[in-house]
Amino acid sequence: MRQMTKFLCDVRFLLLVAAIAFIYLQLRLFATQSEYAERLAIAMEAENQCTSQMRSLIDQISMQQGRNIALEVSLRKQKKRQDIECGQLRTLVRELEKHVKTGEQLCDIFTKALSGDQGKGLQRLIDKVQEPVAAVVIMACNRADYLERTIKSVLKYQSAVASKYPLFVSQDGTDPSVRSKALSYDQLTYMQHLDNEPVKTERPGELIAYYKIARHYKWALDKLFYKNNFSRVIILEDDMEIAPDFFDYFEAMAALLDSDKSILAVSSWNDNGQKQFVHDPYTLYRSDFFPGLGWMLSKSIWDELSPKWPKAYNFGEHGSSFGQFFKQYLEPIKLNDVRVDWKSIDLSFLREDKYPRHFADMVKNAKPVHGPNVVLKAYNIDGDVRIQYRDKADFERIAHQFGIFEEWKDGIPRTAYKGVVVFRYQTPRRIFLVAPDSLRQLGKDQKMA
Repeated sequence: MRQMTKFLCDVRFLLLVAAIAFIYLQLRLFATQSEYAERLAIAMEAENQCTSQMRSLIDQISMQQGRNIALEVSLRKQKKRQDIECGQLRTLVRELEKHVKTGEQLCDIFTKALSGDQGKGLQRLIDKVQEPVAAVVIMACNRADYLERTIKSVLKYQSAVASKYPLFVSQDGTDPSVRSKALSYDQLTYMQHLDNEPVKTERPGELIAYYKIARHYKWALDKLFYKNNFSRVIILEDDMEIAPDFFDYFEAMAALLDSDKSILAVSSWNDNGQKQFVHDPYTLYRSDFFPGLGWMLSKSIWDELSPKWPKAYNFGEHGSSFGQFFKQYLEPIKLNDVRVDWKSIDLSFLREDKYPRHFADMVKNAKPVHGPNVVLKAYNIDGDVRIQYRDKADFERIAHQFGIFEEWKDGIPRTAYKGVVVFRYQTPRRIFLVAPDSLRQLGKDQKMA
């Protein structure tokens, strides 16, 4: 019995020790869990702070990237503007170098010029050095989108020769979008024609627009010739685009316009300039029909025209005649893409004393075609073709078959010279539509086969 009691006491002691150990382990485990929980909370808080800082850093990087992009765009614009200014400056330097050389020549002349005619000649030479070739004026009214396209086309080639061709926009009326568009360009001078005088048409049914156009043209040309004192003016409508050789062409033709008093104006326009009717960008013709688009006028001619300027005139069917011929004739016009060096070409053949013989030889050498189906016959002939028309109705019939302009004004077909209308037809061959008395006017035998 005593042994049993001792055994029980030992067991109880062992259980007590085990309980104490278990409690101790539980306490250590709780302490460890609490410590890990605290560490986990600290780690989570640190992670949240890190995430917040990362987000803040990402936002800062994004903002900095935005600033960098904006700065890069700004720098590109600034570089482009600087490139343009440098180009203009280089052009100015070249012009100044030319003027310096000319100035040195003038100094040599001046030292030799004592008085009288030599002194006057020196002054004329100085004036010539400083004078632009021509002012360029874009005639506008109420089509801001068309005007913008024309201005961009002109500036594309005018910037390099801006000192030779000062650019103007003349607006008829008060359309705010046109005014705003013109004033947005620093490279041009804006003029505004305000005409509140009522229009009285001379004949019933006439369009008032024709009278407005005539008034606007007279006002603008008077201003450019008499107030700004330009010797020549190039007139463009607000829906035109120019070719790469536009300014070289007019510079080369300026001397001819000044010296040949039989020339009313120089034009860069061909009414029959659709792609199927043109072939050679080097070809020039005289015409008795005024084209009315893209033309240059001299001050001496304007001195004659200004006092008797018509009250009404149609300068462009596609502007004020509401698209009368636009789709059929004007829209397909081919814009020349060849940069012709006109100043290196001898243009003396265009003078009044030489051109009739030059043109007559071309007509004479063309093979005559008669009868019906002239289009088919012309197509099957190698070389130039000559077709004679009897009268206006016959001309209109033949012109309609080929697809060229049928219109006459004041007894003259469009583009005609001495009654002869010339155009290419799908190949390099030339077609000459010849009036009954054209050969006589050209000094050739009327009986020529």
